[in-house]
Amino acid sequence: MFGRKKKDADLPADETTVAEVADIDEVDELDEVDGSAGDGSGPWSLEDLDDDRAKAAASRLDLGSVLLPLPAGGQLQVEMTQAGAPQAVHVVTPNGRITVAAFAAPKSPGQWRDVATELADTLRRDNANVSIETGPWGREVVGSTAGGDLRFIGVDGYRWMIRGVATGPAGSVDASSPLVQEARAVIAGTIVDRGTDPHPVRTPLPITLPEALAQQLAAAQQQQMAAAQAQAAQSAPAPAQPTPAQQSPAPVADPEDDVRRRRGPGGSAMQQLD
Repeated sequence: MFGRKKKDADLPADETTVAEVADIDEVDELDEVDGSAGDGSGPWSLEDLDDDRAKAAASRLDLGSVLLPLPAGGQLQVEMTQAGAPQAVHVVTPNGRITVAAFAAPKSPGQWRDVATELADTLRRDNANVSIETGPWGREVVGSTAGGDLRFIGVDGYRWMIRGVATGPAGSVDASSPLVQEARAVIAGTIVDRGTDPHPVRTPLPITLPEALAQQLAAAQQQQMAAAQAQAAQSAPAPAQPTPAQQSPAPVADPEDDVRRRRGPGGSAMQQLD
């Protein structure tokens, strides 16, 4: 099972825009990767494996377009779009955060080289310190920012490309660090289901959540909404209590009115008293 939740407040924000994030503490039991570096045996295309999808998914988290092995001590974070569709799935471990996504690519390899160059340029424009290193599948882009460090790992496949991101505090994405070893191991064990539908080049391949995970996500969202509503109710100012209607002060008697009341049609008040 996944380990309990780890605090990741010190991690830099992912490059995507977070619309809604829900933490999932538990998922169905899956085999765990051992955290060793990728050995070049994967990632694979689903169509190239002898095993059927059900057998391949038995030891991985099935997200539709990618089937991911899970590192020990990890925890899932599901990132949603404003429309409520899953946009990304992150694995948070005690060492940092790992994100693996698949993209549509041409039949010929080489897309990652272009993407890596663009990522490096973007990081430099954001005043990050950038270096290009060589990993098990070729070039890897390493960026150091004020908020933390990132390492982008890419793999070209047949009509697909994988982009993995290891994100953590300063010094956590060195080539020999536990976080990078975990990220490479996840990528090495990943299976890509490209499918037959046409997708424009560089388009993210769609993500679907397992039923159990979708149910836990829905429950977590309901709890978050209930907590937010309760907090809003507590912080809202108390409604103003209605005050009793102010009564008009009794009119002050006018001496002349009293005199006029005592007058009759026949003369003055003194005359009536006579």
